[in-house]
Amino acid sequence: MKTVLITGGAGFIGSNYVRYALQEHADWRAVVYDKLTYAGNLDNLKDVAQHFGQRYAFVRGDIADSKAVTAVLREYRPGTIINFAADTHVDRSLMEPGSFIMTDVYGTYVLLEAAREFKVERYHQVSTDEVYGQVLEGRSTEEDKLHTRSPYSASKAGGDLMCLAYHTSFNVPVTITRGSNNIGPYQYPEKAVPLFVTNAIDGIPLPLYGDGLQQRDYQYVLDHCEGIDAVVQKGQPGEVYNVGSGAETSNIDMAHAILDLLGKPYSLIQPITDRPGHDRRYALDTSKVRSLGWSSRHAFAQAIEKTVRWYVDNEWWWRKLKTGEYLEYYKRQYAGRELV
Repeated sequence: MKTVLITGGAGFIGSNYVRYALQEHADWRAVVYDKLTYAGNLDNLKDVAQHFGQRYAFVRGDIADSKAVTAVLREYRPGTIINFAADTHVDRSLMEPGSFIMTDVYGTYVLLEAAREFKVERYHQVSTDEVYGQVLEGRSTEEDKLHTRSPYSASKAGGDLMCLAYHTSFNVPVTITRGSNNIGPYQYPEKAVPLFVTNAIDGIPLPLYGDGLQQRDYQYVLDHCEGIDAVVQKGQPGEVYNVGSGAETSNIDMAHAILDLLGKPYSLIQPITDRPGHDRRYALDTSKVRSLGWSSRHAFAQAIEKTVRWYVDNEWWWRKLKTGEYLEYYKRQYAGRELV
């Protein structure tokens, strides 16, 4: 049985990957290590615990806590570490940049030190296309200069560079994937798509930044999980791989698609003042990961339809999240920003 330590495995992409990996790899045991911040949720893994109990374990902990990280590696002796743990929301990084640096940079360093000490066979870092900054024309390749424009993207770039340095300096067998925007089940409702879907279900305005013409590659989360898995299995140590669908959609078209699927009026869209440094467009060249045999399975229309259907069918999951801390954040973020 191969033991894989999946940090941040109770979050959105991480929990989807845990489920996918245990379904696809009958000889894997997944140890999920997660701090359970506001965006980490054991409900995301409820069915995993039920169906894969013999091959699944959960440990609560912070990747920035070196003693706790060392303890979990000493107990479970994983051959592979896959790091999904991160503070990820751009808007929150503008409010609280320090926590992003602590998790995304220092936490990555702690994990790399542990990977080096315990001589793991593979350390994989899950990163983001946002490290390239906005791309007004063409597509970002893995060799492009990093041009970060938010504390979040800067912290992720710092983690990436630390990984590559540990490969060069200490021969840690590192791979990195840089994914485009994910949509799908279990995404915390502060992010644009689940925010818009759940607001629309309740007839609440959809706060849309600026003119809404910012372009994103909205890939279905399971496509991303398959791409990550392909790199973990076949990627070359020391290499970076872009993972995305290769098609961009404007934010206003995304909002229209959600409202169409729910049978709601476009009048629910509420333009608000744009956020500082809002990147206009991201676009990835994914030829490198496709050379490993991976390709995206879902076009945007399929991905958004599956996503909307999941939130409609799983109100038990998101309804209780849109209270307390979430409401306080929502008020701080959006109050008084409406455009006439």
